[in-house]
Amino acid sequence: MAQWKAQQAAKRPKMARLATNDRLREYVQDRLAGSVRRVDGGIVVGPEPPAWKGLNKPHRQDRRWVTAWSPEQISHRLKVDFPDDESMRISHEAIYQSLFIQGRGALKRELVTCLRTGRALRRPRARAQNRPQGHVTADVVFSERPAEAADRAVPGHWEGDLIIGTGRSAIGTIVERKSRSTLLVHLPRLEGYGEILPVKNGPALGGYGAVAMSAALSASMTKLPEQLRKTLTWDRGKELSAHAQFALETGTKVFFADPHSPWQRPTNENTNGLLRQYFSKGTDPSRWSAEDLEAVALALNNRPRKSLDWKTPAEVFAEQLRSLQQPGVASTG
Repeated sequence: MAQWKAQQAAKRPKMARLATNDRLREYVQDRLAGSVRRVDGGIVVGPEPPAWKGLNKPHRQDRRWVTAWSPEQISHRLKVDFPDDESMRISHEAIYQSLFIQGRGALKRELVTCLRTGRALRRPRARAQNRPQGHVTADVVFSERPAEAADRAVPGHWEGDLIIGTGRSAIGTIVERKSRSTLLVHLPRLEGYGEILPVKNGPALGGYGAVAMSAALSASMTKLPEQLRKTLTWDRGKELSAHAQFALETGTKVFFADPHSPWQRPTNENTNGLLRQYFSKGTDPSRWSAEDLEAVALALNNRPRKSLDWKTPAEVFAEQLRSLQQPGVASTG
């Protein structure tokens, strides 16, 4: 008997309970579309609800002028109002389904504006799991970074990120952890930016798409000796989703910091703060040429640092280069 009942319950398509039970539907609908009433019972007329906004979430002032119950309140209150009537039972999830899922239209979709969130459509679970971090695999997470990169004893470990400006413009910044030496990556906008309509899944013309970013970063890193480009710790941004190609071209292994963990790239975060003296927020950094960025990097690298015993990053980086050029120094790149 239990097996037969399970098979009967599993049959699809299945009519929604709100579609087959008129009494239950009226109870739920009346409480979802509750009205603001005076003490004498008169209804207070509020502002007219806006036109349907599709998938967008209405602003707070756009929600229906009601004292509506939430689906969870309705679901639990049914047990209080109808303690002996098992037909007057429904879960709050079933109420949401009747509101949001086409084909289960037991409730009017306009009642969505009565919900406290005002959300016109619930986010599917699959979409919630499909975070924009698919480029971060298990072998490039921060915990896999070599231990020697943490203590700053060995040169050649870098941190990187973007400085974002107006109009989807950006500058790449990479900083060597031991010497604090900074390289600025020129990311000019690609041909056609602002002239043609954007194409879905087409190339990013702003200048820091995956392909353009990998090429520009490779051009900057390959100017360094092989021993001084061991690892690069980057933010979770998708601009470096082509990290496998970058690692193949430069020999630099890329690792991504954990989400919302800027302290895992402390040198780069501090340097970006210093660079904001040159590239203020709200400006367009794409107007600067590669030569201009090189001049800014030179100025920053020649400022003494307390963490370097008041030496400049340029001086410490030069010492590292000289030590690599000494005979008998093994290459560890």
